[in-house]
Amino acid sequence: MSYCTYIPLMTEPSRSLHANYHDNHYGFPIHDDNELFGRLILEINQAGLSWETILKKEENFRRAYDNFNIKKIAAYTESDRERLLNDAGIIRNKLKVNAAIENAKTILQFQKEYGSFEKWLEHHHPKTKEEWVKLLKKTFKFTGGEIVNEFLMSIGYLKGAHDENCPVHQKIIKTQPMWLTK
Repeated sequence: MSYCTYIPLMTEPSRSLHANYHDNHYGFPIHDDNELFGRLILEINQAGLSWETILKKEENFRRAYDNFNIKKIAAYTESDRERLLNDAGIIRNKLKVNAAIENAKTILQFQKEYGSFEKWLEHHHPKTKEEWVKLLKKTFKFTGGEIVNEFLMSIGYLKGAHDENCPVHQKIIKTQPMWLTK
């Protein structure tokens, strides 16, 4: 498979790790709210670190954050916060841990009002990157411009996840023909 320009430049084991994410996840729409929220958690935790670090820890994040179950995370107590801050398998940053819990509470409100987190996103689509950044920064904790950009590219709401000649880009366009054209 011909990849985006950055994949062939990598060496193993990084290449395989990134290629799996590139080929099967990056830029593809996500329709499950818990998985959407999980992607947001991962993008928030990537801030200041490499994406490779996050990919290596993804299973640890899933375990630590109850498989990204929004309802469970929204109900986390102080002891859950302490558990997360003491878990060496994830990023132990108080602001990022608190953001996950508070953002879960926000998404529960979206689910009540819109039916789902995905429908809340769809309600606001399409927007420019700048409009999305403004909206998500005022809506969620710990979401700056780069986090918002990567989150939205990773779920197909913004263009740029793949080079236009990348086969994965073409696959995404075929499965979601209107998705990246808005």
